[in-house]
Amino acid sequence: MKLENIKIIMVETSHQGNVGAAARAMNNMGISDLALVSPQCKLGVEAYARASGAHEILGNHQKFDNIADAITDCHLVVGTSARSRSLSWPTLSPDELVNKVIQFDESKKLAVLFGSERVGLTNEQLHHCHYAVSIPTNPDFSSLNVASAVQVICYELFKKLSDQTLMTKKPEDEPASGAENEGFFEHLEQILLSTGFLNPEQPKYLMTRLRRFFLRAEPNKKEINILRGILNSVEQFKS
Repeated sequence: MKLENIKIIMVETSHQGNVGAAARAMNNMGISDLALVSPQCKLGVEAYARASGAHEILGNHQKFDNIADAITDCHLVVGTSARSRSLSWPTLSPDELVNKVIQFDESKKLAVLFGSERVGLTNEQLHHCHYAVSIPTNPDFSSLNVASAVQVICYELFKKLSDQTLMTKKPEDEPASGAENEGFFEHLEQILLSTGFLNPEQPKYLMTRLRRFFLRAEPNKKEINILRGILNSVEQFKS
């Protein structure tokens, strides 16, 4: 995987200075693709001052209304998280994340999500991710500033991916994109509702558990097509 194929996605960021500082951190590590999802602030003088020269990254950032649209072209999606969850999510350390992405060929894209300053990523936002990534910190003071978290993750990726002598392992089959994964989950939920297996009045954690199960497996394009074919056969059988 190339550094240029890494997308940093900041979700519902409320302080423009943090966006600028994150852009500076990205620029330090040769990463330039910045996306903002439902930003709660406008980028102005403070953002550009904190960017300290990384103005091109700020000027070229993309803005999205939701995470699903932001990850459409990405094949591995991870979300940074420091807090425990009522339903645990497969978690990687920054080092484990790097070891995973170096196996991707250079045409594939990685998205790294960072949540809002106040609450981080919500459970619903994390549902779009294959993995959570947890940065080791002092357990008595574990909350990192979002720009600092961007710096740590970008540094870990830069250490390995900037080494041009690194041999990457090409997967047997291309990993499914974010759009393909989301299409499958929408299709699966539709089928489960139509068969009565999923009760819309009491959904509980069913779709969350299914998302966790399938994303943990990192299905490739062929596997997603097989799964969609199975769902299509269920539709035909019901009709």
